[in-house]
Amino acid sequence: MDYNFDNERPIYIQLVEKIRIEIVSGKLKKGQKIPSVRELALMMKVNPNTMQKALVELENEKLIYTERTNGKYVTEDEKLIERVKSELAKEKIENYINSMNSIGISFDEAIKYLQELGDKLKNKHN
Repeated sequence: MDYNFDNERPIYIQLVEKIRIEIVSGKLKKGQKIPSVRELALMMKVNPNTMQKALVELENEKLIYTERTNGKYVTEDEKLIERVKSELAKEKIENYINSMNSIGISFDEAIKYLQELGDKLKNKHN
């Protein structure tokens, strides 16, 4: 896990976002034990307190949970993971549409460009 952080937003929020994506994408598997706070902090080159703050946030969202004396684990709640994945997808789509609007591209044109690129990428991977 090699991360680059921007200075525009708190690092713990960026950590939450990055770990959330690793969970919904399946890089961190349902029920998988995650490394300790110290290990994660070393891996991501952040202060352990910052990492702990991010993990508390993920626990509040129920994406991870703590088993006493055994450590932290990724949730096994598939519906929760799918809901978070859907929310992230909608957020990215909204950002895309807003970006296109900011350069004078209509919703329909943005969808057309997205479809063209999607077809090109599909053909490339087949």
